[in-house]
Amino acid sequence: MDFINTIIGTPLGYLMRWCYLLFRDYGLAILFFTLLTKIIMFPISLLVQKNSIKMVKMKPRLDALRYQYVDDKDAFVDAQSALYKAEHYSPMAGVWPLLLQIPIILGLLDVIYKPLKHLLHIAPDLRDALLAKTAELMHTTVADLGSTAQLTVVEKVREMPEAFASIPGSQAAIADIQALKMDFLGFNLAQTPSITVLNLVFLVPILAGLSALLMCWIQNHINVLQIEQNKLSQWGMTIFMIAFSTFFAFIVPAGVGLYWTFGNLFSIAVMYLVNAIYSPKKYINYEALEAIKKSAAQEKEQTKKNKALAKKYYKEFFAPENVRDMKVMFYAEGSGYYKYFEALIQALLAQSDLTIHYVTSDPNDAIFRKNEPRIHPYYVDETRLISLMMKLEADIVVMTTPDLEKYHIKRSRVKPNVEYIFVDHGGTSVNLTYRTGAFDAFDTIFAVSREQAIEVRAIERLRHTRKKRIVECGYGLIDKMIAAYEATEKKENQKKTVLIGPSWQYDNIMDSCLDELVNALYGKGYRIVVRPHPQYVRRFPMKMKEIMDIYQDRFCEDFTIETDFSSNVTVYTADLVITDWSGIAFEFSFTTDKPSLFINTEMKVTNREYDKIPLVPFDITARSKIGRSIEKSEVANAAEAVADLLEHQEEYRERIHTLKEEHFYNLGTSGQVGAQYIIDRLNRRYKRK
Repeated sequence: MDFINTIIGTPLGYLMRWCYLLFRDYGLAILFFTLLTKIIMFPISLLVQKNSIKMVKMKPRLDALRYQYVDDKDAFVDAQSALYKAEHYSPMAGVWPLLLQIPIILGLLDVIYKPLKHLLHIAPDLRDALLAKTAELMHTTVADLGSTAQLTVVEKVREMPEAFASIPGSQAAIADIQALKMDFLGFNLAQTPSITVLNLVFLVPILAGLSALLMCWIQNHINVLQIEQNKLSQWGMTIFMIAFSTFFAFIVPAGVGLYWTFGNLFSIAVMYLVNAIYSPKKYINYEALEAIKKSAAQEKEQTKKNKALAKKYYKEFFAPENVRDMKVMFYAEGSGYYKYFEALIQALLAQSDLTIHYVTSDPNDAIFRKNEPRIHPYYVDETRLISLMMKLEADIVVMTTPDLEKYHIKRSRVKPNVEYIFVDHGGTSVNLTYRTGAFDAFDTIFAVSREQAIEVRAIERLRHTRKKRIVECGYGLIDKMIAAYEATEKKENQKKTVLIGPSWQYDNIMDSCLDELVNALYGKGYRIVVRPHPQYVRRFPMKMKEIMDIYQDRFCEDFTIETDFSSNVTVYTADLVITDWSGIAFEFSFTTDKPSLFINTEMKVTNREYDKIPLVPFDITARSKIGRSIEKSEVANAAEAVADLLEHQEEYRERIHTLKEEHFYNLGTSGQVGAQYIIDRLNRRYKRK
């Protein structure tokens, strides 16, 4: 504390003395001192304003990152730090005013508690003599006078100056002390208010609380960050500030309370001034933000409605006839996951008389519109899903959701011998694209390829987990896409069509190099279609609006941005796909036998321990086989790479077709293979019974 008093209190004491000499009024000196501190700290207030604007602009992207890395805190922190760096945002900037305010308050306390030292500059020896005489008059010791010792000296010198006249060299000091005016508008600024004494000084804490109320009320209406808080947070902070300001003003001399009160009032002026200099409306798209809030409110309202629907389906799922006869259950996280099960389910319906129980976490899942009497769909919300999974009594559960037993989805606690089958929804490396231990709790893996089967065994050895059954199944989605593509009428495009299909991970094409890529291809004789990832459109609406606004004047027959994902026509009809680490390249190339161009943005790594297995992931090795890669620094020359790939399209066609045949198990018949495995397992189980 002595260190702070010396380092902070001494210079503030000189500043306060200057203010006092300027006005010869203690109260006015404090008011002017308060104004000066706000002026000195104004550049920091501007920095905080700029920083706050950046935070509000980034909020939708941060929310999306939290969603994207919900189960990987380290990855989220890395992505968050990278975003902060890219936007030049400083997390500490908002803390600086508070950090600076604390030493100012402590220094000011020292100044007010020690007027003999800071305001009057009385020599140390004379101060000690005055303190000793005051203690003698009060029949106590200097130590017992406490922190207000010098204020007590001022009071005693005024009451009985003759008692101090005998102290050598005290005449000038006594005159200065008697001239020191520590009252302001009737308030004794040296006095500490007491909650038990109703006098004029009692009003200082009341005024401090009221000033905090006014400041917070205005802050909630004009501060760039506070505007974005909900009403509960706004009023929670308001109540805290009122309580703190009032309490603080009760435990310090009224002079500090005066500083705090006018500090709050001057802060209001500062808020208006920084808003005038850096108006948030110039930098923040409030229309898009409002749309996000409206969408979030609608989702919240819809969630309430969905609870009743989930309750109905939950009860139906556990109806006695279902519990008794449930052999196979599929679980899907959302509507888009049916495509990974479709070949398998259709084969089960064709090859058996099984009833399919299909649980989804999406109330609008397309499964409800299938109208297949042997498919029983159920919607179960996240809350009920936990208990449903732990209580289910199906013989076999098929799911694309990894991390069984790690998070909210557990194995059945009622029926220990349920067989859990994992169906991949990527078709590439399971070691790279799933979290560590994602498959430990599964019994069976429907492998897409030989590479996946090798990876699963290597993961088991690395983690010392039990061996799972590996079924050489194949990839139902690619089978369906190939069949659909072969059924379409093939027409050569008048202009070669280039489809830009980025991922939505950090450092994707949309965020890192879209302008350079479009500029490199625009006007070069190609038809360019930008097809953002659906999650990018959903999670970054503000960014998408900015992108649409940037390119709206360039939209024409040869350049479009496609946000309707209801059809795969664009994928089937394109001549070339450009992507980063999105799986669209493999779906496109393996479906059409046409090449892809990869841009080496930051690689998406879900399993941070993937390199503990000495196998290069297929996602990496296949890039050079189904196309070619370029660095972000080479994007300006992307037209040359595109022309080269299109020129050698036939060579790539043969290469891609060969790789596809070698890579996938049971190409074209994966559904039948998987279905036969399930049927055989059930037959074996019921024969034993």
